[in-house]
Amino acid sequence: MEREVVVVTGQNQVELQREEFDPTPGPEEVLIQTEYTYISTGTELANYTGQEPKVFQPGSWCAYPWRSGYANVGIVREVGSRVQRVSVGDRVFSYGNHASWVKYNTNRLIIRVPEGLDPGLAAASRMAGVAVTGPILAEIRSYPWTVVFGLGMVGNLAAQAFQLYGCRVIGVDPVERRRQVAQSCGVERVVGGTQQEVAETIREITRGRMGEITVDAVGHSAVVMEALRVTAQFGQLILLGSPRVAVEGNLTELLSDVHLRNITVRGGVGVVPADVPAGRRRGLSVLQARDDL
Repeated sequence: MEREVVVVTGQNQVELQREEFDPTPGPEEVLIQTEYTYISTGTELANYTGQEPKVFQPGSWCAYPWRSGYANVGIVREVGSRVQRVSVGDRVFSYGNHASWVKYNTNRLIIRVPEGLDPGLAAASRMAGVAVTGPILAEIRSYPWTVVFGLGMVGNLAAQAFQLYGCRVIGVDPVERRRQVAQSCGVERVVGGTQQEVAETIREITRGRMGEITVDAVGHSAVVMEALRVTAQFGQLILLGSPRVAVEGNLTELLSDVHLRNITVRGGVGVVPADVPAGRRRGLSVLQARDDL
């Protein structure tokens, strides 16, 4: 059979290509007819624009030409002989490609979409999975002040998730519209302005405690440094974004600050509950997450 597939052929170059496609699923695969896919404005656009250096490295996971894909929702049309998690006719969410038909290995994440949930919204929920990584990985004690830098989709959702865990959240973004949207989503405290103004406002709001947890939801090294400066002693800095653009600076300054103030820095690339060590799952029930997702 023939399918359509999105292929990033080079820097700032993308094509919708037609290709022959064997629809027969392997023993642990399913055949999905795509309804919706979702584009990541972080990972995928960084690869498309060439900001991710690996796109120029032959053999890397995203080397050109690259068949992109981040989140897929569609209908299962065939299942392999060993597949038990989903059935023919199920609407499912997966990490499948931007393609009209996808063969997908069910050893990866695949979830039935709840009845009545808009399939386009289900595809966009991938970003919630990225955002919730923050509170899943953080050590949350005694209603900590949590400062989230960046109130795009990931940062907004992360701020909401931290609030569900009982954190007192401050959202930071230079764009007023994003701050307004975050407030409309229940993030009460939002801050904008220069780095100095932001730091002073955070100090005032927290009465000098600063951010016991700080989060970079932008993916920019300069923002990571800004977040570090408002992180409290013995605090935690969580990187939800993936820094890609080179930034000049003093690495010793960063490492010295981390060392002298006993700060924990933790990478927070998107995970699902089953990927998280058992000792870090203590709060998952708050978000009604299940280990088998």
